[in-house]
Amino acid sequence: MSHFLDRLNFFAMPKEPFSGEHGVATGEDRTWEDAYRNRWAHDKIVRSTHGVNCTGSCSWKIYVKGGIVTWETQQTDYPRTRWDMPNHEPRGCARGASYSWYLYSANRVKHPMVRGRLLKHWRAARLQHGPVEAWASIQADETKRRDYQKVRGLGGFVRSSWDEVNEIVAAANVYTAKTYGPDRVIGFSPIPAMSMISYASGARYLSLIGGVCLSFYDWYCDLPPSSPQVWGEQTDVPESADWYNSTYIIAWGSNVPQTRTPDAHFFTEVRYKGAKVVAVTPDYAEVSKLADLWLHPKQGTDAALAMAMGHVILKEFYFDQRSAYFDDYARRYTDLPLLVQLREATLADGTKVLAPDRYLRASDFGDALGQDNNPEWKTAAFDQTGAIVVPNGSIGFRWGKEGRSDSGKWNLENREARGGKEVKLSLSLLDDAAPAHEAVTVGFPYFGGIETPHFERNDQGGSVLKRQVPAARLTLVEGGERREVLVATVFDLLAANYGVARGLPGENAADDYDSDRPYTPAWQERITGVPRAQAIAVARQFADNADKTRGRSMVIIGAAMNHWYHSDMNYRGIINMLMMCGCIGQSGGGWAHYVGQEKLRPQTGWTALAFALDWIRPPRQQNSTSFFYAHTDQWRYEKLGVDEVLSPLADKKLFGGSMIDYNVRAERMGWLPSAPQLQTNPMQVVKDAAAAGVDAKEYAVNALKDGSLKMSCEDPDEPRNWPRNMFVWRSNLLGSSGKGHEYFLRHLLGTSHGVQGRDLGPGDAKPQEVRWHAQAPEGKLDLLVTLDFRMSTTCLYSDVVLPTATWYEKNDLNTSDMHPFIHPLSTAVDPAWQARSDWEIYKGFAKKFSEVCVGHLGVEKEVVLTPMMHDTPGELAQALDVRDWKRGECELEPGRTAPQVTVVERDYPNTFRRFTALGPLMSRIGNGGKGIAWNTEDEVRALAELNGAVADEGATKGLPRIVTDIDAAETVMMLAPETNGHVAVKAWEALSKITGREHAHLALHREDEKIRFRDIQAQPRKIISSPTWSGIESETVSYNAGYTNVHELIPWRTLSGRQQFYQDHPWMIAFGEGFSSYRPPVDLKATGALHNQRSNGNKEIVLNFITPHQKWGIHSTYTDNLLMLTLSRGGPIIWISEQDAKGAGIADNDWVELFNVNGAIAARAVVSQRVKPGMVMMYHAQEKIVNTPGAEITGVRGGIHNSVTRIVLKPTHMIGGYAQLAYGFNYYGTIGTNRDEFVIVRKMNKIDWLDTPVGEEHVRSTQAHGEVA
Repeated sequence: MSHFLDRLNFFAMPKEPFSGEHGVATGEDRTWEDAYRNRWAHDKIVRSTHGVNCTGSCSWKIYVKGGIVTWETQQTDYPRTRWDMPNHEPRGCARGASYSWYLYSANRVKHPMVRGRLLKHWRAARLQHGPVEAWASIQADETKRRDYQKVRGLGGFVRSSWDEVNEIVAAANVYTAKTYGPDRVIGFSPIPAMSMISYASGARYLSLIGGVCLSFYDWYCDLPPSSPQVWGEQTDVPESADWYNSTYIIAWGSNVPQTRTPDAHFFTEVRYKGAKVVAVTPDYAEVSKLADLWLHPKQGTDAALAMAMGHVILKEFYFDQRSAYFDDYARRYTDLPLLVQLREATLADGTKVLAPDRYLRASDFGDALGQDNNPEWKTAAFDQTGAIVVPNGSIGFRWGKEGRSDSGKWNLENREARGGKEVKLSLSLLDDAAPAHEAVTVGFPYFGGIETPHFERNDQGGSVLKRQVPAARLTLVEGGERREVLVATVFDLLAANYGVARGLPGENAADDYDSDRPYTPAWQERITGVPRAQAIAVARQFADNADKTRGRSMVIIGAAMNHWYHSDMNYRGIINMLMMCGCIGQSGGGWAHYVGQEKLRPQTGWTALAFALDWIRPPRQQNSTSFFYAHTDQWRYEKLGVDEVLSPLADKKLFGGSMIDYNVRAERMGWLPSAPQLQTNPMQVVKDAAAAGVDAKEYAVNALKDGSLKMSCEDPDEPRNWPRNMFVWRSNLLGSSGKGHEYFLRHLLGTSHGVQGRDLGPGDAKPQEVRWHAQAPEGKLDLLVTLDFRMSTTCLYSDVVLPTATWYEKNDLNTSDMHPFIHPLSTAVDPAWQARSDWEIYKGFAKKFSEVCVGHLGVEKEVVLTPMMHDTPGELAQALDVRDWKRGECELEPGRTAPQVTVVERDYPNTFRRFTALGPLMSRIGNGGKGIAWNTEDEVRALAELNGAVADEGATKGLPRIVTDIDAAETVMMLAPETNGHVAVKAWEALSKITGREHAHLALHREDEKIRFRDIQAQPRKIISSPTWSGIESETVSYNAGYTNVHELIPWRTLSGRQQFYQDHPWMIAFGEGFSSYRPPVDLKATGALHNQRSNGNKEIVLNFITPHQKWGIHSTYTDNLLMLTLSRGGPIIWISEQDAKGAGIADNDWVELFNVNGAIAARAVVSQRVKPGMVMMYHAQEKIVNTPGAEITGVRGGIHNSVTRIVLKPTHMIGGYAQLAYGFNYYGTIGTNRDEFVIVRKMNKIDWLDTPVGEEHVRSTQAHGEVA
């Protein structure tokens, strides 16, 4: 108003000239500007970040005025890591800059909410019963149970109080543990690195009561099984700054500027330094604009391109002219010199051929080559004199008793184990002074000729490639009897597999690059569409650069290729190139695989807190993919046969059954974990053992053998084996990561869904290991509890929704793969409305659980089953073959042929006390990780001084307090070598005892440094080098994975101790993945039953369904944020090529429907030249909570991107108890692939917003109304 009056009085205002009347100052009232100025005013600035799994891990300034967050900007005070490198800052993106919108938006969950129908039943029951009895009465009445289950996802929440919801949750947990077992209480939360204390809060509660923590890395399909297969490590990667040290970069399936926005400057800056950049993406992604060359293979065929590039590298740099650097690297750091036995295999036509079998081991020789400790786990090679030697470093040297003869030889020194003399290993039987050899015909599986819909095949006239390989004859001893075998080096077998000509008679190899033989550049051109000249040029340049720079060629890769069923072949093809070129472990080189924010830097300090290892060991942990495959009943719809993925060289009689059969065998043999574990309540097992007067472990073993005790995995649809309570926090499971979304809705939740297909019918082959129920259950979960700050899809389907603090309202820790710093989330303002931090919420559960369990649960013992774990002696369980105790092939031996069996004791009434104090096991046993351990008594004493000791009488008196979230953060940082220099030195010294080499120098210069929470609130702090990770933090070297393996000679944690081109486990060989090859996408048979069967009058086309990451959100976060909705099209969209759109009569912005037997999606079409014909893209993850109508074909709201997907398991990902192929939480296991899916796409006729109230008649299932038999 004042501004308006000023305009009216303009000529009457006082004026004063200045500068010789060149200027005039007026007496204008400027108070009207206060509104604008106040918008950017603030009382304080607080450092925090975003826990959103984007890997950015960016430090932000949070501006606060009057107790309200007003805005945020990027911090610019990261410490400089090296003088010769660009800074890490500024870090951030438009998505992060929009986050404060959430705090006070309508999307914010403000109060504890409970599904109205459930709350009605609860309150009625509480008038008559105590808490546990009240919950029992609801679950005993199927009508009441189904009453609230069937309206999940259909609204109906009412406000409750914290006291009431805590009592509901605690009562449900106590009832479930008492009735079925604590392993029926499940929790899912992902990516602890983004907010470590928030994750630990729920995991600690679950671990204390005996619940199950579900994995995430494998479930997200971020976990590439190829990484453990090759290195025994899960995706340890270079920091983004190391891109700047590279001189040749291939960005392969990684859209750097869009998904690694804060780090993309390194990508562009290194180009100014002269590095060449190649982009490999099927669509014209943003990274393509920053590249010197764009290769665009057909989606799903990347392995063919990688194999062709490997062919060029081998031919030109190993045979045409041997690179001295590559040669030395291959001999010292890879398995290429190691010997592999050849076995006779019978082909389908009855002919016989030799095939690669397992590595030659010391135990194969009569004298075990002088090895008395684990000789069956020690590999052998020829040295340059032609003698058989056992090189140092294989996994057999890692484990054994104190004082053993081979102690200190787990290293990569160029020495052999028997005499300790220095050796140089032979790569080939055609090189050096090799022993007598002969050329033999060896068969390799070939999958490129498989006829697959929508993908070009390259038929070579058979499924076995017969190649010539130089081999030597050896006389071995087996069972006291002598036998003669043929052996070949991995290098000779690899060269034959790649089809490189070596002048051997009849070798069936390529004459030149234009030969259409596997795996030449011409061969791949037919499959991928990439011109052979481009493939040759990139491979040649990549290798030539690595040769001249000693490994400074790098591949930046994303999870895109990991989402294919045969993802391992995509990855291993590329990894092979890097190993051939000596790039792994060299600064500026290597495998830069970036997915979610996976690198939890202070890992060993965090695991003790998160999984309550300070009180009880072992915790229950479960791989999510197998869990959800079983308990959402997706296995009942499995159409992919085992025979379709088996090697043509395998004995098919040994590999029948269904995919879930292999998962059951893996759980039974101790390869994979189980959840739930036993059909009988595990507490009852201990009671039964006591009644029988037998040790509980012995009782369990005998009962499993005689069949009186059953594993739950053998009957997942039996009510006693259902998961009953589930917690979801820091996650949008049902709106983002849930592959087979509609199966979740139908079978796990028991609500309306869009499943279109029928499960296996009378004529279909049923599983052999799993009991089949004629009617699949619907509604297995009694209770779904979600903690979130926004009303996500998962919240909408939950029974209890709890308001959690945002990232500006709590204290926490955050680290990333992309930089070496640790920094905080901080409480800039108190949690709004009735929100609480995750730590306070789970602390509340623990307190109420301790109260309501009295009279139901006391100090209880139970049986816990765990698989043979990686980085423990259990990984040496099954050396030479696969034997199943239930099939009578061996005895049931816990920890060798079956899961470990442990009896643990839980003090349920003291759950809260234990939650809030550091338990005695940290002083009594100590801490550790990745196979090493150290004493932590000093750290426990220091924590008691820092956090204070418990003064109250009771079970925790005198122990360090962990009452607040800052207490928890200090606990993590005190115990972790990455944030406590004293611990780092102890950890390196512990490793030195195993390697026989000194490593403590890597941390000695920071031994006295202890990073505290207030330190990182002042400024991000660089972590301390520790043996948890394979890179180092240095003033001269950027963090690069594998650096300590190459430069400190620490073995990779594999069978051979080296990087492995070859995988010799019997299942790897049987399923055709001993060596890398090209395998086309599998046919999941999801569209044939519906295509052109239920027409709406518009043309239907079938396209490959691809789900990349987006620009306007991080996973599903920000996609409902008004600012991001404004920048995007404001709702679900799919991208389709101009060619395909024209063929289906679709114009830009039309509403379209995508569907198959799994479900349906309704979205608008973006018609674009960037998309390759034959594929349709839907960005991950667009929820169905904004602008989503109903799908015509299902009649229910139009789904999410995972509505048209389904989990499909792969047997090779189930292997365990075998060196690097052994289970570890988020390390190895089945993965949730989804890119082999095809969908039917058509224009919609009717857009129904489903905006009228849902009547009871519509609360129904829609299963099987679409499929045509």
